[in-house]
Amino acid sequence: MTPSEAAPAGAEAPRQRGGRARARGAAGGEAAKPPSQPQPRLRYAPTAAVSEDELEAIHQASLTILEEVGIDFLHDGARQILKEAGAAIEAGSNRVRFDRGLVEGALGKAPRQFTLHARNPARSVEIGGDFIAFCSVASAPNAADRDGGRRNGNRADYQNFMKLGQMLDSVHVWGGYPVEPIDVHPGIRHLDALHDTLTLSDKPLHAYSLGRGRNLDAIEMVRIARGIDEATLDREPSLFTVINSSSPLRIDTPMLEGIIQMARRNQPVVMTPFTLAGAMAPVSIAGAVAQQNAEALAGLVLTQLVRPGAPFVYGGFTSNVDMKSGAPAFGTPEYMKAALLGGQLARRYRLPYRSSNTNAANTLDAQAAYESVFSLWGAIMGGANMIMHAAGWMEGGLHASFEKMVLDADLLGMVAEFLRPVVVDEAELALDAIREVGPGGHFFGAAHTLARYRGAFYAPLISDWRNYESWTEAGRPEAYGAANRLYKKILAEYRPPAIDPAIAEELAAFVARRKAEGGVPTDF
Repeated sequence: MTPSEAAPAGAEAPRQRGGRARARGAAGGEAAKPPSQPQPRLRYAPTAAVSEDELEAIHQASLTILEEVGIDFLHDGARQILKEAGAAIEAGSNRVRFDRGLVEGALGKAPRQFTLHARNPARSVEIGGDFIAFCSVASAPNAADRDGGRRNGNRADYQNFMKLGQMLDSVHVWGGYPVEPIDVHPGIRHLDALHDTLTLSDKPLHAYSLGRGRNLDAIEMVRIARGIDEATLDREPSLFTVINSSSPLRIDTPMLEGIIQMARRNQPVVMTPFTLAGAMAPVSIAGAVAQQNAEALAGLVLTQLVRPGAPFVYGGFTSNVDMKSGAPAFGTPEYMKAALLGGQLARRYRLPYRSSNTNAANTLDAQAAYESVFSLWGAIMGGANMIMHAAGWMEGGLHASFEKMVLDADLLGMVAEFLRPVVVDEAELALDAIREVGPGGHFFGAAHTLARYRGAFYAPLISDWRNYESWTEAGRPEAYGAANRLYKKILAEYRPPAIDPAIAEELAAFVARRKAEGGVPTDF
């Protein structure tokens, strides 16, 4: 049963603190159960950044880019698939040019909504429609916390991020490795990392497209973990991959191999051009988004040629650079505008939409907070269905922060609460309470208040609403310290989710066999 099936639109659910699960299972593993909150849904109409005519102009500009300039596809097999479908391949080159009819013919084939299945069915999520799925920070090369500072990614930190994210119900999906465990050899790293993900957590997950072997291993491991056969896996999307184009206008070999392998098995492709206006894309927002759109549509065409109807998510990741230093900037007004535009284009193509929660701050400070709020608000008002890096992203993606993960989980809980519908009925209108108190009284002791005292409002994990005097008496606690204490407390309470012993044994045997075979090549 998915969260959407468990809680119909408009249904109320008990509130909790910061999206964190309360009940824990018995020793030996947490019993399979649904999260304590239903999956958030977009209750408000998305915001349009431009008119329909202007949106059509961006679409037409993208088709012109694909038709006249083209995109370099650095994969022989991908070019052959496109050639057989009618794309023009420049002789002696990797350049592919797309007829407008070929692009238009790919539209409308991918589903507008699909279920991303988890090992624990209660953790499965809906992608698309009016649903929102928050994904963990992913792909950071470094980890950080207040005690140990910034450090190279390692497996111990990786496992702790897994445990922390498993305990936070605001984190719905693993968007990739929260931090890269570089102390594990790259030829077998995916085996250990995916095994950790599938045993330390029971949430849906991601597979990196870094060569055919890694894709195939990930697909087989998630099949084993779910205890299903090949045919069921092909019917039920169970892991996704993010495909980044090498902007401007190039898609490399591992990414294209990932599209082919994942689409063949009906597993979702999240096509996300990484376009930085002023560096890898035109300095104007309209031009940068037109290029982003051209690259995304090229990925859509290939995906639908490999397997018509394969799940595809339109990804937007257009931001800008600091024109003084050339450094990437995130959480900017330009990022928000691009997020709104990306959402408009995804809706035009009837595709699920991916955006991100980003910031460029180096520590847990005001910049980290306000840039994340801006990023999230651009994503939410842009109608994003999948928000990558929703919890824990710092330093423009260069490090994953334990404190930021719980701070973001709190922020995501606030977003989810904002999106909960306002209930208007006799009980909520509270006329009896107003009569009871009358003019000049207060509602602290009213029966209506006392009956709703626990869970009346969202209770944040980090915010401190004491007055100045009591805050001073408490030692002047601040957000960074509170987040540090909180993440450690949550880790101390972690219990691994239950897994069938036979499945655990089969999964471990697969990892051992693939390691004995040498893993995968590291030169792609």
